[in-house]
Amino acid sequence: MRTPALPPGRFVRIGDLGTVVVRDAGPRDAELTVLLLHGWTATADLNWFRCYGPLAERYRVVAFDHRGHGSGLRTAKRFQLEDCADDAAEVIAELGVERVVAAGYSMGGPIAQLLWRRHRDLVRGLVLCATAPVFSTRPAERLSFLGASGLAALARIAPEQARTWLTDQLYLQRRSRDWEPWAMQEASSHDWRMLLEAGTAIGSFDSTGWIGDVDVPVSLIVTMRDRVVSRRRQTMLFDLLDAPEVARLDADHDAAVEHGPEFVDALLRSIGSVEERSR
Repeated sequence: MRTPALPPGRFVRIGDLGTVVVRDAGPRDAELTVLLLHGWTATADLNWFRCYGPLAERYRVVAFDHRGHGSGLRTAKRFQLEDCADDAAEVIAELGVERVVAAGYSMGGPIAQLLWRRHRDLVRGLVLCATAPVFSTRPAERLSFLGASGLAALARIAPEQARTWLTDQLYLQRRSRDWEPWAMQEASSHDWRMLLEAGTAIGSFDSTGWIGDVDVPVSLIVTMRDRVVSRRRQTMLFDLLDAPEVARLDADHDAAVEHGPEFVDALLRSIGSVEERSR
């Protein structure tokens, strides 16, 4: 497949940290704006390229790369999911959008949850896809994220080793040898130190103590054969949230790409449900 058709990008400044390229598609006067938040080791385009067009037929659609990912912000500060949520709030404000439905995939799920917690006035609803309220509780999982933390410290002096490890861990797309050139170019632009720190941040994330306080409509998309974020972890959100709507996909963690039509359909239905319940 050649480079997919992508929405136009525009530069948006985030405080004094720099600018990010923001995909901004669909009618500017749409009743609803959807903010797409991508997963770890992906970019907005790698995660959502199959979704942009169908969503933009109904909604204004906004997406950008998180810190250290693709064209996202580069800082010397350690990667924190809270900073990503604040970046999202800054983008929303700079675009003049009052409220959004935040759709978060995998790592984008915690960012969406934190966006609600830190900037509640900006969030009309949440769509949480292939994600969870906590990612690391068992000893083996904690050791895995400790490994990411250690590699982050080494990444400054051994970037190629960090790149190799992350290539082996990429879970949103296929192995790099199977990627199309445009996807390989996207992935090659990551800041590997920041991505490794992001892995550590995901491992320490835990919203179980407050996610039940969410007071906006929520839809869940559960990937039933997920080998990265287990179905058990994903369904914890169902138990903790107040009556979320649930769509189930017979898919692995790469559902947004490898099961594009089914995922897009589930995403549209999930956003529509949030829109209706938030009127």
